[in-house]
Amino acid sequence: MKEVKGRQLLGSFLAGRTERTHRAYQGDLEAFGVFLGAEDAAAAVERLVRSGQGTANSMVLAFRARMRRDRLSPATINRRLATLRSLVKHARMLGEVIWTLDVPNVRRETYRDTRGPGRAGFERLVARLEGRSEPRALRDRAAVRMLFDLALRRAEVVSLDLEHVDLEAGTVSVLGKGRGSRERLTLPPPTRAALEDWIAVRGQTPGPLLVNFDRAAKGARLTGRSLHRIVVALGRDTGQRVTPHGLRHAAITEALDLTNGNVRAVQRFSRHRDLRVLGVYDDSRADLGGQVAHLVATGGKR
Repeated sequence: MKEVKGRQLLGSFLAGRTERTHRAYQGDLEAFGVFLGAEDAAAAVERLVRSGQGTANSMVLAFRARMRRDRLSPATINRRLATLRSLVKHARMLGEVIWTLDVPNVRRETYRDTRGPGRAGFERLVARLEGRSEPRALRDRAAVRMLFDLALRRAEVVSLDLEHVDLEAGTVSVLGKGRGSRERLTLPPPTRAALEDWIAVRGQTPGPLLVNFDRAAKGARLTGRSLHRIVVALGRDTGQRVTPHGLRHAAITEALDLTNGNVRAVQRFSRHRDLRVLGVYDDSRADLGGQVAHLVATGGKR
């Protein structure tokens, strides 16, 4: 097999991708590199494609098993596997390999708990950040409020630039999942106030809305992985297990509660394309299945 230069192959694989896709692929390959103990993503790419089909498949099977042991979500595991399969397909197109990666996805699980930490859990996070004026706390408060108040996904939050926030109009322009253009959302007063506080210390320099304060990447765009770590740490500090997507779950459940189960209104809020997804949330919120089970088991008796 022709010698493969991992950095060149990685560069050609990522070339022409959107910023969001580039970031996702890069993150997936970096995670694979960490699993292999490779120096970086490029070294992981070279090691993979130079291994031969059997070894490469065994390597990725072990990676899949590790992710399952680490209890990553099926969506995350399958996305990373898809990235690796796409990379090998790209290498095959370039004549660098003659084989394919055959490791299948893991089975997706249905929503087990769509309630998240609830409003009480969210308010504990906000209370942890209230009264603090250091830039990091103001940034985190703005992020947490967007995750809950607007039910944003973490990728939607970290992709925001300063130009996407219009404090005067009270709006934010969000690039939703699978969307080709940004959608303007109205900011509730608490969210707007949190953003005002953050932007006042961030400054008006164009660029990412949320920036990193870590020494190695200071001033760079906050990544989805970093936002996840921030929310998990806040949850741990307040005695709960919370993730960014858990805050979105909590927001959608809260919206269904406050609108008395108006799934069409909440669909506009959550921006789900499939109304059936909200049916799962509504069942979890009200335990509709449990109510019917009680009626069946008791013959309709209270």
